[in-house]
Amino acid sequence: MRTVELLLDEAADLAVREAWRRLADAGLPSQARHRSPTNSPHLTLAACPELTAPIRWELAAVAAALPLPVRFTGVVRFERPTSVLAWALDRDAALTGLHRRAWEAVTADSPHQALNPLHAPGRWSPHVTLGRSRRPGAFADRRVQELLPVPPLSARLVTLRSYDTETGALEVLRPRP
Repeated sequence: MRTVELLLDEAADLAVREAWRRLADAGLPSQARHRSPTNSPHLTLAACPELTAPIRWELAAVAAALPLPVRFTGVVRFERPTSVLAWALDRDAALTGLHRRAWEAVTADSPHQALNPLHAPGRWSPHVTLGRSRRPGAFADRRVQELLPVPPLSARLVTLRSYDTETGALEVLRPRP
């Protein structure tokens, strides 16, 4: 599977890493414990089985829209198959439009059943993960929010990349020349 992700500017990246550290120091699930060299704060737009030439062509247009200013809106928790603690992003028109273009790129040349429906427009919740756990309710304690630094009021999404879940390879997706 290949993800399509956006990376944060340096200041926002450091703020997320500080939140990771605080969670880890408190003994809570944290992305800081994910030791892969590819682990970095990011916003996932979509995932697909492979980045075909048509998908790459369309994603180059998405990359050309960067940098994109965004606003953090606060802490959000998800209870999906895993418990997730994250900082949510404002789903403004610019971010929604960029996400839709990325989604349309991957859906145009991928089997529908291979796509994550939670990435579909209307269901997608833009967020940057702080911690995740297989234990339901891992972040239910109200003290969790007190541990976290205040998210930056604003940030910029600066780089489009793809992560290959099978090989562990990262690839920066660039605009067309």
